[in-house]
Amino acid sequence: MEAPQYVAARVQRALAEDERTHELGIRVDVRGGQLFLRGQVTCDERRLLIADVAGEAAPGLTVRNEVTVTEVRGPGEGERL
Repeated sequence: MEAPQYVAARVQRALAEDERTHELGIRVDVRGGQLFLRGQVTCDERRLLIADVAGEAAPGLTVRNEVTVTEVRGPGEGERL
């Protein structure tokens, strides 16, 4: 069985290098037979692609996609405090 940190590193590399994602901002954690993905993206489609790529990089693990979708504000839209 491969050490969890090696699996996590392989998944992070796949997320960064895969043409579907090119994602650097996702945290990957492996515990038991589960792969946890955490971070923020701008759309649900991207969130789903990240889960697909992670699952392909770590077959046999259950992917827990905890990535959240955040709304991106356009220029000129102020943030209310």
